[in-house]
Amino acid sequence: MTAIMNPIKFEKASDGIVTLTFDAPEQSANTMTVAFKQAFSEVIGRLESERDQIAGVIMTSAKKTFFAGGNLKDLMAVTPDQAEEFFARSVTTKMEHRRLEKLGKPVVAAINGTALGGGWELCLMSHARFCLNDDKIMLGLPEVTLGLLPGAGGVVRMTRMLGLKAALPYVMEGKIIKPSDALQAGLLNGLAKDQTDLLAQARTWIRNNPAPVQAWDQEGFKIPGDTPTSTELLTFIETTSANLLKKTRGCLPAPSTILNVAVQSLSVDIDQALLLEARGMTSLVTHPVSKNMIHTFFFQMNEIKSGKSRPKDIARATFTRVGVLGAGLMGAGITYANVMRGIPTVLKDISMAAAEKGKAYTANLLNKQIEKGLMHAEKRDAILALITPTDQASALQDCDLIIEAVFEKRDLKAQVTQEAEPYLIKNGLMASNTSTLPIGSLAVASAHPENFIGLHFFSPVDKMPLVEIIKGAKTSEETLARAYDYVMQIGKTPIVVNDSRGFFTSRVFRTFRNEGISMLADGANPELIENASLDAGMPVGPLAVADEVSMALSMSVTQQTRIDLEAEGTPYIAQPADAVVEKMVLELKRPGRAGGGGFYEYPKEGRKFLWPELSKHFTPGKIEIPYEDMKDRILFIQALETVRCLQEGVLESSRDANIGSIMGIGFPRWTGGAIQFINQYGLQEFTARARELEAKYGARFAPPALLLQKAAAGQKFE
Repeated sequence: MTAIMNPIKFEKASDGIVTLTFDAPEQSANTMTVAFKQAFSEVIGRLESERDQIAGVIMTSAKKTFFAGGNLKDLMAVTPDQAEEFFARSVTTKMEHRRLEKLGKPVVAAINGTALGGGWELCLMSHARFCLNDDKIMLGLPEVTLGLLPGAGGVVRMTRMLGLKAALPYVMEGKIIKPSDALQAGLLNGLAKDQTDLLAQARTWIRNNPAPVQAWDQEGFKIPGDTPTSTELLTFIETTSANLLKKTRGCLPAPSTILNVAVQSLSVDIDQALLLEARGMTSLVTHPVSKNMIHTFFFQMNEIKSGKSRPKDIARATFTRVGVLGAGLMGAGITYANVMRGIPTVLKDISMAAAEKGKAYTANLLNKQIEKGLMHAEKRDAILALITPTDQASALQDCDLIIEAVFEKRDLKAQVTQEAEPYLIKNGLMASNTSTLPIGSLAVASAHPENFIGLHFFSPVDKMPLVEIIKGAKTSEETLARAYDYVMQIGKTPIVVNDSRGFFTSRVFRTFRNEGISMLADGANPELIENASLDAGMPVGPLAVADEVSMALSMSVTQQTRIDLEAEGTPYIAQPADAVVEKMVLELKRPGRAGGGGFYEYPKEGRKFLWPELSKHFTPGKIEIPYEDMKDRILFIQALETVRCLQEGVLESSRDANIGSIMGIGFPRWTGGAIQFINQYGLQEFTARARELEAKYGARFAPPALLLQKAAAGQKFE
């Protein structure tokens, strides 16, 4: 007997086993749409009415993925005044899931592809779970990364299955795992070699378990781990809560809400726990932070992954041999990124010793993975074999891309470019990993400026996911498209910007660092400056950043910028931070961490601490700066500079601005990025606040013309 309940196919075999195949029409993946919820409710009703003729139920998918989760467009549309309505809908969905798991018949998930979020929650309500043994399949609950919690029973069921301690990495941190790890964790009942084997295992389990009852529905059930009132568990909860607050500074409501729901659910039955989860989900769905994070990390990130910033109608490129010039920290990191994606890489430096040292960087990272049991020695050796260290330019023969990653000196970059470029394949790409020097000024050294482009990686390359692609005035559209393909090939996230001094990320990052130093010049307490930055959501304080980057380098960049601007006939506008940096470097001989100390002391033993002498040299209390002003100065200065980048055409889209500001600069995740921060704040309100900061702290807070124009028109940045 076969019937179609769109988007769920209902098939009952002669043995009484029903197979529910999820197959949303006109969608590449199954999602929790209104149509699916309605169809699922109808299916549950039918299963209940035909219970006596049913032996069991198998849930599977006709798509490559099993189930992709909730419909985020619907969640984005929920407003605070719709909270009660959303809560009621959420409870209804949970109760229907309870009807299925209490059907009295075995329900098995046959997972044939990735099951994330609501997809994994469908699996959790099943009595058993079998999955294809494919490492490309991802299982888990990533909702927290979008400012949400797993709202269809994920928090409650994972906690009941694993216990609080074991469940938190999955529900509170969004840990994603492959099927083999899920089996080891006790989240799966078995792995299958193919679809036929998958369904066969599901049918066998149903025949062997004709009337299963979920563990949490059995009398006397106890959640694994310590009892809710045990001293050990209470200590764990207190420590986890304190560490979470330290990490998020209260800027991200989702992790703390998840922790609260998980802890409270320990002391009530599952139906009461599901109500707690529904309340938590409702509070997050209607919160602006979730709107920001969904907008940027889902919709705009998907635009980037789909190539929205890539020139159209140009064939996709695949890179088979890449050269890297300079085996220092950046060059070695870029090499690692290449070979981890299987791209043979020639690593050149001025000596074989330096090149071999660069190769050792990858070896050290791989050895750490071996120590953790994440890699075998054979795989390490195969990866290292992809690296060819050399001191000869001729070894670069037939590279389809060469990336220069030497020191930020124009003459040196020109020299290595001219030395390496002749060995490229015809129409091969020449790229510079510069972070500040205009690509146009570097492309002058190239014989083919149309094939020259900027690829700005971030340190450490093995951890930082972003690459800023900078197109020069003569860079061709084909070169840009191929560079975009390369960044995607090595698993990084590309943003595209136009050429300018500092491009986007370095330019805005500089304003963050300088604003913290400017507050010191204003007489603010250095500890408050750092804490205000952390409380605003930045990952590190501006004074600490200044030390890491090196104030000597910053001063050198400022001097070069002044010279370049004067040569262009443009006056350099001094910043309040300039005098502080010069004093720290020239008078106090404290250029930063690498120079032995800067704003911080760096003892051989123990943690760094702010240099106690700062207050003697920079008089505190010159002007009174409210703490909220400190936080706003840190966020507003970066957001305003981002608008200027849009206004000047350095940036062409808000997606590149938002993703780039978070992944490249460390702009707070809760904002959804520098431009989304302005949108959520409200352009008119943001403009008014910027005017207040301008009046109190200087012209650098003046709203740019583009912001004023959009605010006056009642528009947002798109």
